[in-house]
Amino acid sequence: MSKQTLIVIGNGMVGHHFLEQFSQSPAADAYNIVVFGEEKQLAYDRVHLSEYFSGSSHADLAMGTADWYAEQGIDLHLNEPVTGIDRDARMITTPKGEYPYDQLVLATGSYPFVPPIEGNDQEGCFVYRTLDDLDAIQASAQKAKTGVVVGGGLLGLEAANALKSLGLQAHVVEFAPRLMPVQLDDQGGALLRQKIEDLGVQVHTEKATTAIVPGSSARLRMNFSDESHLETDLIVFSAGIRPQDALARACGLEVGERGGIVINNQCTTSDPHIHAIGECALWNNFVFGLVAPGYTMARTLSAALNNDASAAFTGADMSTKLKLLGVDVGSIGDAHAKTPGARNIRFNDERAGHYRRMVVSQDGKTLLGAILVGDNGPYDTLLQYALNGIELPANPEALILPESEGGAPALGADALPDTASICSCHNVTKGDICGAIDAGCTDLGGVKAETKASTGCGGCAALLKKVVDSELEKRGVEVCTDLCEHFPYTRQELFHLVKVNGIRTFRGLLRQYGKGQGCDICKPTVGSILATCWNEHILATDHVPLQDTNDTFMANMQKNGTYSIVPRIPGGEITPDKLIVLGEVAKEYDLYTKITGGQRVDLFGATLSELPEIWEKLIAAGFETGHAYGKSLRTVKSCVGSTWCRYGVQDSVGMAITLENRYKGLRAPHKVKMAVSGCTRECAEAQSKDFGVIATEKGWNLYVCGNGGMRPRHADLFATDLSDEELIRTIDRVVMFYVRTADRLQRTSVWMENLEGGLEYLKQVVLEDSLGIGEELEQHMAGLVETYQCEWKTAVEDPEKRKRFREFVNAPEQKDPVQQWTSERGQRRPVLEGASS
Repeated sequence: MSKQTLIVIGNGMVGHHFLEQFSQSPAADAYNIVVFGEEKQLAYDRVHLSEYFSGSSHADLAMGTADWYAEQGIDLHLNEPVTGIDRDARMITTPKGEYPYDQLVLATGSYPFVPPIEGNDQEGCFVYRTLDDLDAIQASAQKAKTGVVVGGGLLGLEAANALKSLGLQAHVVEFAPRLMPVQLDDQGGALLRQKIEDLGVQVHTEKATTAIVPGSSARLRMNFSDESHLETDLIVFSAGIRPQDALARACGLEVGERGGIVINNQCTTSDPHIHAIGECALWNNFVFGLVAPGYTMARTLSAALNNDASAAFTGADMSTKLKLLGVDVGSIGDAHAKTPGARNIRFNDERAGHYRRMVVSQDGKTLLGAILVGDNGPYDTLLQYALNGIELPANPEALILPESEGGAPALGADALPDTASICSCHNVTKGDICGAIDAGCTDLGGVKAETKASTGCGGCAALLKKVVDSELEKRGVEVCTDLCEHFPYTRQELFHLVKVNGIRTFRGLLRQYGKGQGCDICKPTVGSILATCWNEHILATDHVPLQDTNDTFMANMQKNGTYSIVPRIPGGEITPDKLIVLGEVAKEYDLYTKITGGQRVDLFGATLSELPEIWEKLIAAGFETGHAYGKSLRTVKSCVGSTWCRYGVQDSVGMAITLENRYKGLRAPHKVKMAVSGCTRECAEAQSKDFGVIATEKGWNLYVCGNGGMRPRHADLFATDLSDEELIRTIDRVVMFYVRTADRLQRTSVWMENLEGGLEYLKQVVLEDSLGIGEELEQHMAGLVETYQCEWKTAVEDPEKRKRFREFVNAPEQKDPVQQWTSERGQRRPVLEGASS
């Protein structure tokens, strides 16, 4: 019996997913499968398209290989667009010939909508859809200073992030009154706007572009309907998508009034031999613009072609969990409370920059929708309540309140029913995960390989891990401790791999021991490890993409988008001349000035472009960076000790200065604080620090692994009556053992509590050298001390590094016009939203 022919038009994410599903099904044996792709590259991950600008290649983003297609017996035609469909003859046409079909699948996706603006086709105008588009944008950016994205939705903000990563001053122009108008309400949109502008991207809402003409100070000028304008060197249109239905229209298939190929629940069009899936398809008068519904359509069609009578596409959850320019954004279900009788519960913390809104049913028992901006912590819990109809607690507001204000803990994996949807991209339920584990999967990687969970957009990664860990523990299986999906190692194991193999870049580590592109978990973790091992500058080319905002600009960003400056003042000791310099700098730049709890002076309110100028003056006066922005040593607090105090028995100031100068710049899993007290009266509060030193008549007592903060912990006495040399050697060993073995973002207190054997084990390793690594730990610390550099001194002396601190690259001297200030107690402070000045 001869085989039939199944042709797939479109080699994007959804088309590829259909091929994955269908090629493994029984019906595949009855077909010759042929796929046509318009692009020259194999299907690639458009969800992570912006990573192309941070070093990812097509090979990194590719969803398959040519070998895979060959192994499945799929006849692959790339760079061969289909130009026509003859339904009567069941034939498709391409520039290279005609091909007959028995079943035809349209997976043509969508195309970017470019508003009908006069001048939208000029040189310097682009869309943001394919790798070719990105290549063109990147080439144009080489000669540009500013870039504008037209569109403030999901894709627009991704494009703005891409322009920013290319070193351009980025702007977003949105027709609606707020960003992400489909997903967010006014308050959420306002907070997102504030956060994005704090990151240096200017946002312009309620702007209708009437024409694009040549500019005077830049390549192009955008004229708006309100008679304002904006000049820019390049424009990226990302104002939404439209179904790619031209082939369907031309051959007479039924299409929607506003576009889209009409399909039924089996993803079949008005022609029984032609089917449509993904963004080109119109189901129930709705086009789905996310990858998860497209994947569901692909699975449905595969099942239908296998004569599965139960196969039906019945819609899809459109909830989204994103990180846009580093800002958490989440939207669930009926986020705009359109359901009759719906009621709202809101939590808005302007200080922390967190906005949360729950939409509940009239009786308060059902979660209908939610909006999150600034912190997606509650997202997984809220999504499960919404998707599974779990009855809300008597006080539903607890689900969005912080724990410190009575918030409820996250919904545990055990509380989820087997029908709970864990991964909407691949329609994986908790029951599917349990089934995979029962079938032999013993780790997270195995479950992902078996079920495909978290291999789509990746938004369910955290929840998936919780479910897998919980189910494995129930079955007595040791839980996987991988750092993340990209590295099958713990932080400790990665540290050793970097150190032993001399690996100096994230890409190098990923190539040898990881997979994929990395994420917000592994990138900063590896960045910290590389810094601890090799002490290279934090703004080295390979390190910049790994850092968060504070580390990237070597300063702590404040709520109004300005930055604070914290020079190091070792031990709290400072000369009158240096105090005068601090005062003069603060006065010159009108900085708010405050003494910190760690005996330093904090200068608030510097703009990005002012940072190098200020540091240049401070460095000339003998100051160094205080590393207030990094996970590193912050301060070594001290009392005045025996030099002045009549109770002091040792020179606490001198020892504090010695320790601070020794450990400054050390990158660690978490910030580290130290203190030295000159006697047991404990004026420096050493026992609340990670490392506390208290003077005795015979030397020094060392306390370790304490901390202040939200959950204070008293430090434990580790060793007594140490000499100066013994104290430093002991701290060297403890610090380096912590840096090598702690988990990511793990404070010393939690680290020690998690050590098997706790304090006694730590004493054996450090004081008795039970592992035989004492000398190695000391040598590692000595190497870091010898290679220390003041990161700000290096930055201000390097013209290339200084370029990162320009707010307006085409007008370096211009200050941010958005900032608003008022006066309070004789100093400048930002105007608070809703407050009178």
